[in-house]
Amino acid sequence: MTEDREVVRGTPVVPGIAYAPVIWPAPRPEVASGMPRIDGSLRDGEKVRFEEAANVVSQRLHDRASAVSDDAAGVLRANAAMAVDRGWMGAVHELITGGAPAEEGVVEATEQFVTLFTKMGGLMAERVTDLRDVRDRIVSELLGLPEPGIPTPVTPSILCARDLAPADTAGLDPEMIVGLVTALGGPTSHTAIIARQLGIPCVVAVPGLETVASGATVLLNGEAGELIVEPDPDEARSAVERGRTERMRIQAWKGPGRTSDGAAVPILANVQDGVGARSAGATAAEGVGLFRTELCFLDRDSEPGVDEQADIYSEVLEAFAGRKVVIRTLDAGSDKPLPFAYHADEANPALGVRGIRIAADNPGILSRQLDAIAVAGNRAQARPWVMAPMIATPAEAESFGRQVRARGLVPGVMVEVPSAALLADRILEHVDFLSIGTNDLAQYTMAADRMSSDLASLTDPWQPAVLTLVARTAEAGIAAEKPVGVCGEAAADPLLACVLIGLGVTSLSCAAASVSAVGAKIGTVSLDECRRAARDVLAASDSAQARDAALRSLG
Repeated sequence: MTEDREVVRGTPVVPGIAYAPVIWPAPRPEVASGMPRIDGSLRDGEKVRFEEAANVVSQRLHDRASAVSDDAAGVLRANAAMAVDRGWMGAVHELITGGAPAEEGVVEATEQFVTLFTKMGGLMAERVTDLRDVRDRIVSELLGLPEPGIPTPVTPSILCARDLAPADTAGLDPEMIVGLVTALGGPTSHTAIIARQLGIPCVVAVPGLETVASGATVLLNGEAGELIVEPDPDEARSAVERGRTERMRIQAWKGPGRTSDGAAVPILANVQDGVGARSAGATAAEGVGLFRTELCFLDRDSEPGVDEQADIYSEVLEAFAGRKVVIRTLDAGSDKPLPFAYHADEANPALGVRGIRIAADNPGILSRQLDAIAVAGNRAQARPWVMAPMIATPAEAESFGRQVRARGLVPGVMVEVPSAALLADRILEHVDFLSIGTNDLAQYTMAADRMSSDLASLTDPWQPAVLTLVARTAEAGIAAEKPVGVCGEAAADPLLACVLIGLGVTSLSCAAASVSAVGAKIGTVSLDECRRAARDVLAASDSAQARDAALRSLG
């Protein structure tokens, strides 16, 4: 099919087949350099004009967040907070004080922070696309232009872009945008995560994507990570039909999670709030494997009280009454600072005070959250499982486990740091379960910024080094007779999910939109087949070989 046709390839993110014309985002607003200076008597008014525009953009993003759920809502709220961030707004004010018009001040201040974030790398570098998107929205508001974003197609289309801001990705209509391809990004970028939530076939980190013209008809294969330009129409339609048949099979899957020979593998959902939990409850998800609690903290100027937190947690517990719910304690810091918490300046925030480490300099913040979870559990007559992010040592696990047990809850630990995987057996002496966060585990294991398109192959969860740490963690769970799940984006990949089972993982948690695809795939393979595929994958040299080995074993 591909002979003599242009084919561009990248990193697969969301499987699926799409055949449609290409659209590209409209150009972003531009501000000419050297704009006339603002007279001293008008500068206070210029600051007010800027503040009003920033507040309008922030409110729009908040409003958009209220219309979506889970990952998309969290990202949009974080961007809304960025639009009115005190440090960034202060930099704009300073430039206006020097005579710059508001538009120019927004652009120059943004580039100051872009330079800073890029130098920091890691999670902070992830915010560059977000910050530039906020910049463009505020500049458009100041100039009286329409809000920038993705054009509304008149026919189902495949969206190609150099990169996409979460505010754009979160608003996509999967009925009209049937595929997503970006030149930048990685398998755990915000765009990739939201694409999984929407169930849109997606490929990222595609070199040469700019050669694909708007209006060209293309065939997108999300599993193979390739985009074929102007394919043979009959062959493309045949591929689409095969994809349609596969979608129907997936939609017919109702659970529970089991291999073809009957081995139980619970398929759980990742949620971020009550709305998302109720939506996930309508799927075949057997519980919640990751409840991200940051939502009730990140857009607040003051810490929510125990009762307010308990109300939020209760919504999720009630949506999955009688079923397993795993609550992750506050995962903030680095690119997700808390306005009301102490954060020291750090040269490398991605390797700094984030996750459980925040509790050390903010006494009471963890204990109050655990109190709120206990209150919510009592209300719902449930015993939540509670896990801490960024645990690196057995001593940290022991301290956390003791606090959780004191409140009658089930303690666990996120395995995101390689040290936690290497010492999983000792950590399991202090907690009752482990949950592997493959996004950060890949980034820290491979020493590669997960937002770098140049390093996307390194942060791919198919990397054998990452899966070796997953295997070691699972082996520790088997020896201790304690469950080990995966709640990172790797669990949303149906093929990789089979490999994870073969490595000894006991449950999988993914975006609600991915639950049926994962469950349906698992139902087609036996436990022995998963184990053979896992052995083949661990013997591979890189992520591409690992994926090919799994395809050969499991098809």
